[in-house]
This record gives sequence, structure tokens and C-alpha cells, in this order.
Amino acid sequence: MDARKIGSLEVSVIGRPHPDWGEEVVACVVPRPEQKVSVEELDALCLSAIARFKRPRGYVFLDTLPKNNYGKVLKTELRKLHGQELHGQAANKIGT
Repeated sequence: MDARKIGSLEVSVIGRPHPDWGEEVVACVVPRPEQKVSVEELDALCLSAIARFKRPRGYVFLDTLPKNNYGKVLKTELRKLHGQELHGQAANKIGT
């Protein structure tokens, strides 16, 4: 699946607590500066490429992804920085 086709520069996924399943997938998306990416476009791309139960249930749009000196995405930092958004109403949620 290549999210760059619809204007995303980078994407990383993390888990968000879910009352029934333990965790659900949330995608942290960095759009290209000159393009807008919608939740609907991302969800359609995911549904066309992966199983329904594996697709992200929410999307968070960021300016950059936190990375270490080697370029690896720091998922622990993503969870810390965006914990309030991921646990509250601010994350763009997709219906089940």
C-alpha cells in the first residue's frame, strides 16, 4: 500500500486502547506540504489494500514524525506527544 499516491509523505501506525479488543490501529500521517489528504481518501486506500479489520480506526495529521538519529520513527514519542488526541475526541475516527 502506497499512501504517497494520495499525497502522504510519511505514515506510521500506533495502537490506541480499545475496550473490547485491547488496542485498535491509529495512523499518524504526514501529508506533503503542497497537498491535502482527507480521512476518506486514506480509508478508501486502506480498504482497497488490506483486510477491513486491519485498517486504521483513526487518523492523526502531523507536520513531522519524531525520529531518532538513524531515521527510525520513535513510536513511544508518538504515543506520548499525541496521547491526549488519541484517547480523546480529537483523533479523526472511522466508524466500524
